[in-house]
Amino acid sequence: MKETDYREAYERECQKCADLTGRLADLADRYANLEMENEDLKWRLDRIKGNPLWKLSRPLRAVARFCLRQLDRLRNCGGIRGVFQKLAYKRRERKARQQFGTASFPSPDQAAAQRAAVFPRMVKVSILVPLWNNSRQFQVELLDCVMNQTYQNWELCLADGSDQDHGYIGEICREYAARSQGRIVYRHLEKNSGISGNTNACLSMATGEYIGLLDQDDLLHPSALYEYVKAINEQDADYLYCDEITFQGDDIDHMLTMHFKPDYAPDNLRANNYICHFSVFSRELLDGEELFRPKFDGSQDHDMILRLTDNARKIVHVPRPLYYWRSHSGSVASGIQAKPYAIQAAKGAVAEHLKKHGFTDFKIESTRAFETIFRIRYQILGTPKISIVIANKDHGEDLRRCVSSILMKSTYDNYEIIIVENNSVTEEIAGYYSQLLGREYRLDAREQTAEGSQDGEPGRAVVQRSQDDRIAVVAYRGPFNYSAINNLGARCATGDYILLLNNDTEVITVRWMEELLMYAQRADVGAVGAKLYYPNGTIQHAGVVIGLGAHRTAGHTHYRQQRQNLGYMGRLCYAQDVTAVTGACLMVKRELYLAAGGLDEGFAVSLNDVDFCLKLRGMGLLNVFTPFAELFHYESASRGADDTGDRARRYAQESERFREKWKKELEAGDPYYNPNFSLDRSDYSLKITGTNE
Repeated sequence: MKETDYREAYERECQKCADLTGRLADLADRYANLEMENEDLKWRLDRIKGNPLWKLSRPLRAVARFCLRQLDRLRNCGGIRGVFQKLAYKRRERKARQQFGTASFPSPDQAAAQRAAVFPRMVKVSILVPLWNNSRQFQVELLDCVMNQTYQNWELCLADGSDQDHGYIGEICREYAARSQGRIVYRHLEKNSGISGNTNACLSMATGEYIGLLDQDDLLHPSALYEYVKAINEQDADYLYCDEITFQGDDIDHMLTMHFKPDYAPDNLRANNYICHFSVFSRELLDGEELFRPKFDGSQDHDMILRLTDNARKIVHVPRPLYYWRSHSGSVASGIQAKPYAIQAAKGAVAEHLKKHGFTDFKIESTRAFETIFRIRYQILGTPKISIVIANKDHGEDLRRCVSSILMKSTYDNYEIIIVENNSVTEEIAGYYSQLLGREYRLDAREQTAEGSQDGEPGRAVVQRSQDDRIAVVAYRGPFNYSAINNLGARCATGDYILLLNNDTEVITVRWMEELLMYAQRADVGAVGAKLYYPNGTIQHAGVVIGLGAHRTAGHTHYRQQRQNLGYMGRLCYAQDVTAVTGACLMVKRELYLAAGGLDEGFAVSLNDVDFCLKLRGMGLLNVFTPFAELFHYESASRGADDTGDRARRYAQESERFREKWKKELEAGDPYYNPNFSLDRSDYSLKITGTNE
């Protein structure tokens, strides 16, 4: 670099500093003005509350709040269309509910067979239940659901912190203990120590190899312990959980929600305690630590699950609803408002977990989905260079929109744009390349390869760069092959990270690169994908599920849902682990891209991105979808659809190759997509037994 270049760079940095100083001064002024406005508004509000009309208007305000809640629900569904989609989903769910609840209980013959079953490891499971002022009905139902377990080698440990007005709890427990053949252990505590202290008291009574956690007002499926011990024997599990149902009243068939969970997903768990109930784990996982820590009361289970899953050797999800969570006044199931302190406790538990894993600078924020569903902002280490690789053939308007949105909206500065030119013929695109590069670019005189390389071999391509090195154009001579084109771009990249980007995308969120980078920089992460929308605001991509769709290859979840939709159990509101993400916007470390062999060029058009993500998973890495990097995707604008003629035949061939290559993984099912969900729909609809749905 010439001395003058250094001087220019210095002057540019000085100008940036001056601009930032000015912006800080403006922000300081705005802050001072906001403080003054806040004081004025507070004074006005106090005057309003002191007015007698304020008290008289209470009924009207209650009506207004109700209306606002309904508007929020409407917004969260994504508008009127989203409401109709949700109603259709609920209709399907009501049909599916008949498969669960009491209908799923074992018949007398099945129950007898389960009681008679002998496993190589007939492990003893100690179920811990902290008691405090429980109702008579709930107490009896709790004891009955444990006594009725088809697996018999269990122990029920009850630590009772109830007051004198609830002495009947002790009477009921001692009555059941007397006929339990020593399997029910009851202790009345001198004082109530909260849910954490009382549960720890239960643990001190336990003698089992495995520990199970059950709340005093909830119920278990009769086969719950049988299914867990079966998984312990078949999969050597040391931490287990299941799907769960929230019900209201006395009837578990009166279901409010059914939560069908993914297999273990660390990013999901950090953002949302999706495991929740019913945890059963090897006692060894405690490693001398407390089970529940009082400082996290309200989210003590989230803290415990984070700690124990860190220690676990084999975490197994039993994909059946085996836990029934009762919703009633005062329970968390009825709303977090019942325990507002749980929000801060949950943030504290996640923060401690992140620090344990080496993260030192992060932010944890509640999302609009729920107060205890979090957005986590990780620190970006340094300013690594990102190489944005864009394949292009003609379609000057698409490319111009894409590149302009990157240049105008991105707050991250250290990147380069590599356009891989694929046999364009229009003068429009040649003119645009010339504009980007700052010099003439001729389509009829492109030099694809260095001297001495084989004709058409892209390995030593000559790259034409702009004067500031921000933009490069490299020509690809062969027929369209999305994988080969992007592989060429990756080989020409000089960045630390590769960001594959379709030419028919448009940036929405200004921190899109930062949102991708904060996950891509982690040692345990492979590919990271963004949330993509069609121009009408419906979702095009929010993660990929293998086996989904008519070809049983792969499909996008929440496809065509409205932009404001919260997603299944809030899954459109937090970053999460997925099997694959779309290559339309995919970030990965350059070294990982090359180590994985790039995109498989045998998948010329379709499924190359899914195949690549599966290769990364085979290397022991996570793939992450984040909803906080958002782009429009004018899907297939540059190439067209694959549903007719030769394109349909080509897609069928690539699908067959994919199914053969990943046969084992497809048969096992997507670990982040519950097997109770239909593979024919993308909206997390449940399978309905006895039908073709």
